[in-house]
Amino acid sequence: MAKRSNHSLQRLATQTAELAFAAPQVMQHRLTRMAFAGAFPSERDSKEFRLMKDEKVAAFNQSWQAMWLHAWQSQMSMATSICQACWFPWMYGSRLSSLPATFVENMTHGVLAKGMAPVHRRAVSNAKRLARLKAG
Repeated sequence: MAKRSNHSLQRLATQTAELAFAAPQVMQHRLTRMAFAGAFPSERDSKEFRLMKDEKVAAFNQSWQAMWLHAWQSQMSMATSICQACWFPWMYGSRLSSLPATFVENMTHGVLAKGMAPVHRRAVSNAKRLARLKAG
């Protein structure tokens, strides 16, 4: 596996771990806030609850769009490379047999990373913001 691929996998693992810690913190804060707000939340609570919904929708839309775009670009790149390998096999030599597997591996890692980024970004920033509100 290439050095770049190892770096991207490490970054993906780090983002996953950060998300695993941030999401429960955000949920705990917001669920507690909902419980205390009751049936008639304050304007500040209502704003936070609307923000919660809007952020989730936006993050998942961005995530799906980024994953789709990366998968499409990767598939076009793989198709181009396979056509080139068929037309000019001497350019690829022994790498020809591993070409599809390499593309699929890189595409999978890329799709996961692209999908994780918006969700991770929102969850971690919310955890930091809500921790400041709790402390302050």
